[in-house]
Amino acid sequence: MSNEYGGDQIQILEGLEAVRKRPGMYIGSTSARGLHHLVYEIVDNAVDEALAGFCDTIQVFVNKDNSVTVIDNGRGIPVDINHKSGLPAVTVVFTILHAGGKFGGGGYKVSGGLHGVGASVVNALSNWLVVRICRDGKIYEQRYEKGKVVKELEVVGECDPEQTGTKVTFMPDETIFEETIFDYDTLKQRLREMAFLTKNLKIVLTDLRPEEPVEKTFHYEGGIKEFVTYLNRSKTPLYEDILYFEGKRDNVYVEVAMQHNDSYNESVFSFVNNITTPEGGTHLTGYRNAITKTFNDYARNNKLLKESEPNLSGDDIREGLTAIISIKIEDPQFEGQTKQKLGNSEARSAVDSIVSEQLTYYLEQNPITAKTICEKSILAQRAREAARKARDLTRRKTALEGMALPGKLADCSDKDPKNCEIFIVEGDSAGGSAKTARSRATQAILPLRGKILNVEKARLDKIYGNAEIKAMITAFGTGIHDDFDISKLRYDKIIIMTDADVDGAHIATLMLTFLYRFMPELIKQGHVYLATPPLYKLEKNKKVWYAYSDDELNSILTEVGRDSNNKIQRYKGLGEMDAEQLWETTMDPEKRVLKRISINEEATSEIDLTFTTLMGDKVEPRREFIEENAKFVKNLDI
Repeated sequence: MSNEYGGDQIQILEGLEAVRKRPGMYIGSTSARGLHHLVYEIVDNAVDEALAGFCDTIQVFVNKDNSVTVIDNGRGIPVDINHKSGLPAVTVVFTILHAGGKFGGGGYKVSGGLHGVGASVVNALSNWLVVRICRDGKIYEQRYEKGKVVKELEVVGECDPEQTGTKVTFMPDETIFEETIFDYDTLKQRLREMAFLTKNLKIVLTDLRPEEPVEKTFHYEGGIKEFVTYLNRSKTPLYEDILYFEGKRDNVYVEVAMQHNDSYNESVFSFVNNITTPEGGTHLTGYRNAITKTFNDYARNNKLLKESEPNLSGDDIREGLTAIISIKIEDPQFEGQTKQKLGNSEARSAVDSIVSEQLTYYLEQNPITAKTICEKSILAQRAREAARKARDLTRRKTALEGMALPGKLADCSDKDPKNCEIFIVEGDSAGGSAKTARSRATQAILPLRGKILNVEKARLDKIYGNAEIKAMITAFGTGIHDDFDISKLRYDKIIIMTDADVDGAHIATLMLTFLYRFMPELIKQGHVYLATPPLYKLEKNKKVWYAYSDDELNSILTEVGRDSNNKIQRYKGLGEMDAEQLWETTMDPEKRVLKRISINEEATSEIDLTFTTLMGDKVEPRREFIEENAKFVKNLDI
């Protein structure tokens, strides 16, 4: 082995050592989200083979020891020597950052993955990783530990010359990740999405950890058309067709599927090379331009809009719209490491021209559907104008006009939002206790009467007209929807505090639905929390314990004894606690437990579907959801 080769080897290890020292730069975080990202990176490489036309089946196994195996029937990672590095190509792929078939257009025309660093990053952040490749009638294998080669590439068997593919098994490094237990449902959601986005690709997910292994197959011949059907399953479509447009312009392959439903929310999701772009970008802009112009032209030409009426806005046309915009592009330019927004200008013109052209033709051929969509948009326009008038009444006044704040709000005296928090409390009884218990300097209390409006079933004008919602909008100070401005937020923490029973859970869900639909940035930036009141108070020998779960109660009873001198109180609601108890268990920043609400940006379509399923009109999907998830619920009083 030459000195030059040794020097190269050290450089390679330094590269991966940087990944181990700063994993967040490469996978976003070392939380559960980052952990699952490891699986997606290896699957993305297999999907790239499918996009290139060489793979039709991917198998993902969560093994009993919580390692993960990904098998594809693609061409198999090359095993011959890469002359630039002097290493087998597979070793280069797994040990050198920014190496792979995704650069220079030689290996793949389009690809996802983390800027070509996927395989090496997974390797660097794994305790061990084994890759096995079938090529040219031989089975090759190499093993790595913490990113370093511990077993040189060798032939370990023979296979049918026609058989090709790659098998990767890895064990996440427990010294790097906060947790290393993979969640089956999280993997299921992302793999389902990948299968929708890659027509005819079969992805099989198997969890080998339970006594009876669980297996789910995702295979959609209709691709994103079936994706729209899936997302609309808890809604009532306005027409039967799923509008589908595809084409290629300037080396950008465009696929769009869309269908309106009778809801009032827009559910539009965009993807580039199968990677979700939650912040949109040029491809989404092109799509929105196209449908706004095309529907306005159609409505004008067919006299559905009067001359005196203004054009329909994009929001009017997209009310109740479910759509998937998926493009494939050779050199995607993303803003930021996390690939949340596309910047390529050619993507905008490609999507705009393809959708404009094909949508115009569709509307001309399907006048009944066209009229249905236009009429819904015109109704939305009128409701939006009514909402604008209502909104003008609810806009927060300046600090000098503080009387505009809701009368029921007990505000805090500190005026620096960073120090302040607001408790949204169910009912006057709990509100009274909370007002007495609070720290007046930094804690505001807003009691709400009964259950707020279910915004999943209401238009904007009804939402602005609802007294309880209006009180929240005014108290928060940010405005909602198009008027939202997070710089005007009056409290750093918005804490939903409800009873620990079915009604309390329902009220919390209604509030979260409102925040998710109209102030999602509050959740994304970590301002929304759920309070955790105790379920039990246990007294013995003048000592008091609070338990927040049945398990905790049992643990306390085991410690103090289960004799008849124990006095156990089950709290049915916040109103049963006096101010002192409410403070020390639920409101005292030194002792309380808060659950921060977060949004997984990679699963926005599933989050959207969950809200629609739980809060929409259709009963059957909701019943199925509850039956499927009931096993995860603890401490529920019925």
